[in-house]
Amino acid sequence: MKLAPTTPYSEFLIDWMTPNMAATTHRTRLLIIGAGPAGYTAAIYAARASLDPMLVAGLQPGGQLTITTDVENYPGFAEAIRGPWLMEQMQKQAEHVGTRVINDIITAVDFAARPFRCTADSGDIYLADSVIIATGAQARWLGLESEKRLQGFGVSACATCDGFFFRGKRVAVVGGGNTAVEEALYLANLASEVTLIHRRDSLRAEKILQRRLFANPKITVIWNAAVEEVMAGDAPAVVNGLRLRDTLSGAERHLDVDGVFIAIGHSP
Repeated sequence: MKLAPTTPYSEFLIDWMTPNMAATTHRTRLLIIGAGPAGYTAAIYAARASLDPMLVAGLQPGGQLTITTDVENYPGFAEAIRGPWLMEQMQKQAEHVGTRVINDIITAVDFAARPFRCTADSGDIYLADSVIIATGAQARWLGLESEKRLQGFGVSACATCDGFFFRGKRVAVVGGGNTAVEEALYLANLASEVTLIHRRDSLRAEKILQRRLFANPKITVIWNAAVEEVMAGDAPAVVNGLRLRDTLSGAERHLDVDGVFIAIGHSP
């Protein structure tokens, strides 16, 4: 559904959230579930192969790139580009070559027999000869209100995406697995100081990564600590510190940082 310029946003939300009383059955040779880079890439190739694909966008059309501000590692652009803009271009390209993009959410699938049967949140049924599942993954977050509010303003879940913007600055990485250690090592090439914050007294990361971490003079580890709040200034409202709680004693402390990278895993 496309939003007409004159449609009030409240009416759009009501229309989006209201169940479709007249459910429709769609028939397609290929159904793609997911509207991130993988889903749109599959759609472009399938459409160019004359498969007339349908793509159901899901909960987060555009995937993780929609929560990334500047993208500098996508080939073909000398200057940084915006993640949401890049995904808009992918959608337009997929539609241009013949993909039908549908704003809905697949809630149930039946792959017992062909045609495969997929049921959407709207009540619509999709019957497909083949299904591509391209739902990707979402970064796990701490669940803090301040963390959500400051995403894109100093809070990130991707060091390779956003680390460049913290050259010469102080950053923190939250986590204790391979991802967290790899993020810390990567950021140490850019930031002036890197602090790894882990809620336990030992890391889960591979030993070889741990050795590299402990040998890096720019990286400090804070053990047995949990992030209670991401702090920010009033103007501009960007990250300027973290409030930490000691998981053993309960004592709190403040850590001055310019950015924080959450690396506690992903949920498929």
